Amino acid sequence: MASRFQALRLYAGPKAWQHINRHGLQPQDVGIIPAAAGGPKGLILGPIDRFLFGDWLPRSQQSVDLVGASIGAWRMATACLDRAVPAFERLERDYIRQHYELPPGQKRPSADQVSGQFGENLRLFYRGRIAEVIQHPRYRLHVVTSRGRHVLGRQGPVRTPVGYLGAFAANAVHRKALGAWLERVVFSSPGDATAAVPLPFATQDFRTRQVPLSEANFMDALQASCSIPFVLNAVHGIEGAPPGAYWDGGITDYHLHLRYQPQAAAPIVLYPHFQQQVVPGWLDKVWKRRHRASPALDAMLVIAPSPVWVRSLPNGKLPDRTDFTRYGPDLAARVAAWSAATAASVQLAEELAAWLEDPDPAVVEPL
Repeated sequence: MASRFQALRLYAGPKAWQHINRHGLQPQDVGIIPAAAGGPKGLILGPIDRFLFGDWLPRSQQSVDLVGASIGAWRMATACLDRAVPAFERLERDYIRQHYELPPGQKRPSADQVSGQFGENLRLFYRGRIAEVIQHPRYRLHVVTSRGRHVLGRQGPVRTPVGYLGAFAANAVHRKALGAWLERVVFSSPGDATAAVPLPFATQDFRTRQVPLSEANFMDALQASCSIPFVLNAVHGIEGAPPGAYWDGGITDYHLHLRYQPQAAAPIVLYPHFQQQVVPGWLDKVWKRRHRASPALDAMLVIAPSPVWVRSLPNGKLPDRTDFTRYGPDLAARVAAWSAATAASVQLAEELAAWLEDPDPAVVEPL
């Protein structure tokens, strides 16, 4: 594998590997594309996004379900825009250059400040273009959020930390117990006047609701999906959704380890990801036994960077939120490091494109 891939790794569930072994991989084989939470780590997937949505997938005509949480939701919503490639380029520029000026005497920006500035950036990004996203003729968008229940039903200086402490303790016992504190709410492209398109995954694993996306709730739903607790404020009062506080979709579904149900005509779940492991929820990061693949991912092909290649990036790692602290007010240094990482990640897209011309199953590792 090392002789063919220098940067890229491919990992497949058994059904995906069988399909690739028998038929290769064509654009029309893809029925679902997930996109993980993970903040700046998602930046290294930009060149792959531009290749898949700008070149490869347009060679087919089937409907594709795009499932995203946090930055993954932003990426998948961007894929639904007309002329997606320049939109992805803008997303990369905007994300890399985000900066929050610290008021005198403060060591970090307040949640009010970050929420206000981030929300304005999203509004500028999608201004006048929401209809392109929710009415895309092929792509069906699913924006994952986490809705607080009981104590977490409203944000507050006491109830929020107490609620998340309870959520952490419940999740430590069993992931399903987290549902007493938070539930998954998915905002999906409208299928008709009264309902959203069907979810492309089963929901028996975790308490779940679905709400149709609309011009009225798109911005709030997308901001909620990106609202990291204690870093941004929860979003309240989302049009058409149950009342409550809505936070980052990555809390319930960090890497979207979901029970995918692809259609027989498009049986592959194609997952550009920044690592091999598909971690269920953000609170599961400390529980390594929950990082293993499961039968839910049998139809999945994960596209991820090689750990060796990652060590060649600035600071020997992917961009991540710790860089805001590492570089502090030195915006230029952080921009340089993140720009170097995204420039290097072009190699990922080039190696993927080459493999898709001749999809050799021998280089695909078990997920």
